[in-house]
Amino acid sequence: MKNIAIFASGTGTNAENIVKYFSKNEKIHVAVVLSNRVNAGVHERVRRLGVPSVALPREEFIIGEPVLEVLRRYQVDFIVLAGFMCLISEPILRAYPQRILNIHPALLPKFGGKGMYGHHVHEAVVAAGEKESGITIHYINEHYDEGQILFQATCPLTEEDTPDTVAAKVHALEYAYYPKVIEQVVEDAFSSIG
Repeated sequence: MKNIAIFASGTGTNAENIVKYFSKNEKIHVAVVLSNRVNAGVHERVRRLGVPSVALPREEFIIGEPVLEVLRRYQVDFIVLAGFMCLISEPILRAYPQRILNIHPALLPKFGGKGMYGHHVHEAVVAAGEKESGITIHYINEHYDEGQILFQATCPLTEEDTPDTVAAKVHALEYAYYPKVIEQVVEDAFSSIG
């Protein structure tokens, strides 16, 4: 059994979807959810599903070691970001090389980088007159949205689309694909080492 931790900062709809997806999986288990916000909605969502959650101040995510202590306690093998609004610090990156996944609500390398998250991304996509948007699932590194891309899925856009309708289309892709890609990546990462 491989344990994953989800890092989330917001309401936690993606985290909830991931927990539900893996609830009956015999190889992969969501062991814990970590957040940089005590009042984030994700805590209540995952508690209802029987998954513990831990809130740590943003500073402790920057330091890294307090977060690593929690990850060790829950024997975490892999980290999944689901709406996590902090840059992952060097100590955490070093401890989990090629073991931290993120999902971005656009087709990277377009519309990525610092400040490009959530509704800001969808507003920029609409303002640019894009004909499609989508999701990008990628490993993370020390720079926002620049890690190795593993998967992309697209959705067509029309001139009538607003940031809200783009968000709904992209969210549907996140729900459909993120858990499946996590499963494949985690299984592949550990298949050669058992």
